[in-house]
Amino acid sequence: MRASANRDILRGREFLDDRALAPELAIRSLRDIARSNRLFGGTRAVLAELRDDLRADGTPHARPLTVFDAGTGAGDIPFAIREAGRRNGCDVRTVGLEWTAPLARAAAPLAQVTMAGDARALPIARGAFDIAVCAQVLHHFSYADALTIVCELDRIARRRVVIGEIRRTVAAAAGIWLASWPLGFHPVSRHDGVVSVFRGFTVTELAALVHDAIGVAPVVRRHAGFRVTASWVPRGKP
Repeated sequence: MRASANRDILRGREFLDDRALAPELAIRSLRDIARSNRLFGGTRAVLAELRDDLRADGTPHARPLTVFDAGTGAGDIPFAIREAGRRNGCDVRTVGLEWTAPLARAAAPLAQVTMAGDARALPIARGAFDIAVCAQVLHHFSYADALTIVCELDRIARRRVVIGEIRRTVAAAAGIWLASWPLGFHPVSRHDGVVSVFRGFTVTELAALVHDAIGVAPVVRRHAGFRVTASWVPRGKP
């Protein structure tokens, strides 16, 4: 079921992939991405996959639901998850990961708790979180590194893993480029948004990536806004 290695040929280069990018510019771009998530379906796609997990069942819980977000950006998705939990009577605690300390600090107001680190080698114990999320992140990595990240997410989650990605289509690339002008996106965000789409995944590719990484066939769904999600119960979990 291995996804075609030719997918890596489609990859461009995003400014956000450069650690030398000025932190203030990276933070500005991540905030543009947060707006894009909110307006064009990235946040809704993740919340749709967590709908059942964020419902309180009416009985007292010994502890809150814990959610880890790898590549949290501006921290907008952890914030949205907590708010969805609150509306449903579910206490949620979130931790977000970014790859540099300045970006982690900038995400803290929304993500709740943040840490700096590498998603390919998470300094987190096996099964430490109920849910692991990774939204609009895997397309930044080579296929081999994306396999490693999927394995890491599967390792740290007890209950569910959710991956959200951009579905690669020409229409999505044109749409984000056109929308970026009236929304006032920074030129870096405009460039990276288009490149992100062409580095995105088809439904088949995302399913194959998860299967190649951990031997599990995930539930893969299309969502509005040219989004695609893969979700599964971590290996060895009930």
